[in-house]
Amino acid sequence: MDFKIDENLPVEAKELLREAGHDAASARDQQLEGKPDSDIVSACQRENRILVTLDTDFADIRAYPPSRHAGIIVLRLKHQDMPSVLNILRRLLPMFLAEPVKGHLWIAEKRRVRIRD
Repeated sequence: MDFKIDENLPVEAKELLREAGHDAASARDQQLEGKPDSDIVSACQRENRILVTLDTDFADIRAYPPSRHAGIIVLRLKHQDMPSVLNILRRLLPMFLAEPVKGHLWIAEKRRVRIRD
């Protein structure tokens, strides 16, 4: 799978996904830091990449209908430090094989994952 790591996630998130065999690029790699959400979404759509972010604005299905995207994964974490982010991503890795991501919004919390289409 192809992922775009938002600027609000640690660089290690990109490496974790790559080590798991996925193609991962970061918003930082493309100088998208500080750009509007619409620029991030456009880049993901152009590249057919799944967005992984801590930005809960992307969980608004009216603004970002899941069917129009390769997938959006919003990490809703009380603690947004590097270990917490990497732990939840590790937990999601096997789910990528079992559940559809394309055209879906995943909201990943510490104890559960909600998937919307």
